[in-house]
Amino acid sequence: MRSLAPLVCCVLVLAAIGPYTATGQATSAETTSSSAEPSIHAVYPDPVAGGDEGEFVVLSVPNGTDIGQYAITDGDGTAGIPNTSARGRVVLSTAPNRTRELTDWPVVGFDGHLALANGGERIRLQRGNRTVDAVRYTDSVEGELGVINGSVIRWRPLGASDRPVVRAAGGEVQAFTLPDSPAAPVQPIRNATERVYLAGYTLSSSRVADALIAAQRRGATVRVLLEGNPVGSRTATEASTLDRLTDAGVSVRVMTGARARYRYHHAKYAVADGQAVVLTENWKPAGTGGNSSRGWGIVTAQPRVVDGLNQTFQSDAGWQDSERWGEYRQGRQFEQGEPATGSYPSEFRAESVSVQRTDLLVTPDNAQGKLVATIDDADDSIDVIQPTVGDWDSPLLRALRRAASRGVEVRLLLSDAWYVREENKQTAQRFREWADRNDAPLTAKVADPDGRYEKIHAKGAVVDDEQVIVGSLNWNEAAATSNREVVLVLHGSDAADYFGAVFTADWDAGGFDTPVGALVALFGLIVVAGLAARRVSFEA
Repeated sequence: MRSLAPLVCCVLVLAAIGPYTATGQATSAETTSSSAEPSIHAVYPDPVAGGDEGEFVVLSVPNGTDIGQYAITDGDGTAGIPNTSARGRVVLSTAPNRTRELTDWPVVGFDGHLALANGGERIRLQRGNRTVDAVRYTDSVEGELGVINGSVIRWRPLGASDRPVVRAAGGEVQAFTLPDSPAAPVQPIRNATERVYLAGYTLSSSRVADALIAAQRRGATVRVLLEGNPVGSRTATEASTLDRLTDAGVSVRVMTGARARYRYHHAKYAVADGQAVVLTENWKPAGTGGNSSRGWGIVTAQPRVVDGLNQTFQSDAGWQDSERWGEYRQGRQFEQGEPATGSYPSEFRAESVSVQRTDLLVTPDNAQGKLVATIDDADDSIDVIQPTVGDWDSPLLRALRRAASRGVEVRLLLSDAWYVREENKQTAQRFREWADRNDAPLTAKVADPDGRYEKIHAKGAVVDDEQVIVGSLNWNEAAATSNREVVLVLHGSDAADYFGAVFTADWDAGGFDTPVGALVALFGLIVVAGLAARRVSFEA
């Protein structure tokens, strides 16, 4: 009997990302400060460690300030600060040795004891009897840092990045699609002589592993970072692939554990010497192997994109939630699975295209807001391809409907994979019914692969025939606010022409956007006509 484990895994991934509530909530804060004196930048009241060991307060300190003149109080107790000349961010802790394991900011131990309430309280920064700054938080989230932002506190996992959008100047990039061009995402790895940093959700491709090991043997520094707990469990094939990489000297780490900063490490990219690969597919036969999925990808040598991905990798692989594969796998069992073995025609070759600018986005830091703004700025057309989409009222889907309401032509193409087929049919119908009610130029359909690929796994869009969105982000709220994802926005008609042609071919290949009632009526007419023809043939 054929194993259903990989397919069930896909179902569970889609189920898992649905109801999850993001932990980056904002709660009200009371704050007052002068720019000439230190201010309270953040609070960490509820460490993962038992007994709340390692809780701390972060100050923002003007250059050369002696913070020994100040103290922190919560009304029940007051903790002084040793005489220290400081600048920038400074962490004040009752357990400084423990706290130094949690942050790269300089840490200073309190003179005295201070216990921050998990349920919320008011803390004050004082100089003598004068209150310099005060912050009130109403609740806290275990393992999360509350960063003061004006009148609110935004909670995010300790160690999580807060990266701005990276904008790179124009140039030439290579655009490719899968399953058509499986060599494209691997070639930069094969050419690398100095470094290869590969990030992914899973990695089970022997072809990719061979390229990584070969780069290691050429003297390149090769590192791999993956999700520690992919939904549906890791396959035995992947485990043996990672064992082989480790045995060859490749550094393999997985993001996991109680301190995990992201719900899933779902990003899919690689840095290879001076190039970067960003794509929608996993590093496995079904994805980069070209044996199943429709995917989109980019190879670029734009320095700011490459540097930005390098910094993202270093940050993600270098913190406490990244564990060595050899340690992680001890005592674990892995599921048997069958790799994809499909064969498909090569209709779209990889092409060099010019771009005017490229934006590098990451979640949860900045991607969703930027993508919503891109959709809101659209004037003429938006073509979106997704395996499936999230809640009807999620920000990206609301933005699509807003665009259609102002006359932008919107097309949404969803996957026909068996584990999302019925859900996607209902979603497409709901979009079409909404468009009919609102007289809006929006249509949605479920794709018909027509032998050109097995299923849609691409996550992208073409906007106004001038911008392309491509990356790992599934368009749902949990992925946008809780996962680590990587997305590129390419500006320029060349890239839009390439991916627009791929989208149009997939759109025109099949699917349905006819209302269900019309389909039923049509089916009835066909049946009646068939019976009539049968009766005529017998009577003749």
